[in-house]
Amino acid sequence: MKDRIRALEGAHLTKKVFLSTVSGVASTKKEMISFFDRCTDIDVITTKSFQVTPNPGNREPVICEVAPGDFGNSVGLRNPGLEASLEDIRKLRKKGISKLLNISLSASSAEDFITLIRAFDEYASSVELNFSCPHAAAGFGASIGSDISIATDYVRRIREAFPQQKSALLIKLTPNVDNIAEIAKACIEAGADGIVAINTVGPRLYTIPSTSIPILNNKLGGKGGASGAWVNARALECVKEIRAAIGDGPVIIGMGGVRSAADVRAMIDAGADAVGLGSVFGTVRQQDWPEYIASLKKGAVNAGSEDRSETFIIKENRMAYTEHRITKLIQHTPEMLIMELDGTLDCHAGEFAFLFVPGLGEKPFSVAHNKPLTFLIRRRGYFTNEVFNLHEGDTVYVRGLYGKPLERTKCSSALLIAGGSGVAVLPSLCRMLEEDDCDISILVGTSASSAEGSDGKTMFEDYFRSVTDDYHVIPDDGKPGRVLGSLEEAVKGRKDLKVYLVGPEKFMSVASRKLLDLGLEMKDIFLSLERSTLCGIGMCGECACGDRLTCQWGTFQSYEYIFNNAKELLE
Repeated sequence: MKDRIRALEGAHLTKKVFLSTVSGVASTKKEMISFFDRCTDIDVITTKSFQVTPNPGNREPVICEVAPGDFGNSVGLRNPGLEASLEDIRKLRKKGISKLLNISLSASSAEDFITLIRAFDEYASSVELNFSCPHAAAGFGASIGSDISIATDYVRRIREAFPQQKSALLIKLTPNVDNIAEIAKACIEAGADGIVAINTVGPRLYTIPSTSIPILNNKLGGKGGASGAWVNARALECVKEIRAAIGDGPVIIGMGGVRSAADVRAMIDAGADAVGLGSVFGTVRQQDWPEYIASLKKGAVNAGSEDRSETFIIKENRMAYTEHRITKLIQHTPEMLIMELDGTLDCHAGEFAFLFVPGLGEKPFSVAHNKPLTFLIRRRGYFTNEVFNLHEGDTVYVRGLYGKPLERTKCSSALLIAGGSGVAVLPSLCRMLEEDDCDISILVGTSASSAEGSDGKTMFEDYFRSVTDDYHVIPDDGKPGRVLGSLEEAVKGRKDLKVYLVGPEKFMSVASRKLLDLGLEMKDIFLSLERSTLCGIGMCGECACGDRLTCQWGTFQSYEYIFNNAKELLE
């Protein structure tokens, strides 16, 4: 496979344009690697940086947008560790990958790098050693790449310990040094096959505009690396210097702020054999990624042709925060909190927003009501536990909306089924269905943590009863999912029926199978998949549902789509 990477040499001379994803952006999960392999003209797919042991990374926020297309990030090398990552890569290879696979690796010792390379070598076209992360823990990332003696010592020891390596050995370098070319040349002379440059610039401090409030959440006081358009000039400078130092032979994957076909050409002219695309994926809707990538290639090859690539760029800050005050807090049960804020947000079913509390972090939530802006918060971990300690009058920040409004599929009747805190999604669904003059039925399953409040009512009960007389609450009474025992009666005799499920994935999976047994078709069952996400704009790749990111396609997906594209979510 090393020869395939070496075939990139001279790409800038033959006018063939090679494009690559970059570590930590978009192609971070096996589902998204498959997406780039099957659906786009990307030539090299780069994984996130894998480590020997799992790393939870930093608490959110870990990504921010300072200005349109200019980002700060401090993910902290979040990854599932060697064992889980290797299993995913094996599955991908068994399924088949047609593109070059560049597996990124991170470690704090040569021994750990050797362990990782041995494990991934047979599955990789190349392995990329992360000598460059500016916000990694001591001993990782830039603390290696900033020291020429440490960097070259690692490369030599790796070559000596594993001379039979089949994959190409690439070194990813930090621009935050006095002489990146000198370090690159030394790594090549020590045995590396090529260089990847640049990683993020910085770290820098990012604050909410007109305040001194840090956004990123880490041990560096909120500092993080800079990526996106504002680092492009530095990236071109570094790649040009590296090529002059290492000669024409070794491979260079150049990256940093590439957005347009002109940027691709400039990176190739600077000496890159392949050009990496990273933060720009946060400025283009995933639905447009295939056409956007194709336009980059076409425009880069034919300099005189119309460059359509920038027409796909969203030229607004999609991560901007809006300040709000807490106007009411209702602790419905010890585990459920209803938070009302001043202001409004025009949220529809399938969309969500992030709630940010400085110093505590942020998480994505469905919007229960737009007027007043209302969130339902369930205790799950550190952030939600701390939110329970807030008071009326406190300041919080909201960003979004993300996702996509549920596509209207008009029907005569609809059945809404929610378990636990999933009830927060139902009001926006009701509003949409009411506009379509649909006959609505609601089933809500409650547990001890989401049961009646001090007023003797379940959450949002008054609202639901104003929408429909066919509203039923079924307590679990020690049997999780007991509400599903009412499905047969709920669907009996109903024509032109669509069912919307909200709750834990296992709950929705069991409900879907029961509905299919009762005669419903896959296309008439919709599940609300509130997948984990760090950014909401497509950069982190965490909210993958098959080949779709729910932050781009919306949280509601049909059972038919999930069954055909993400069946593992139904297990």
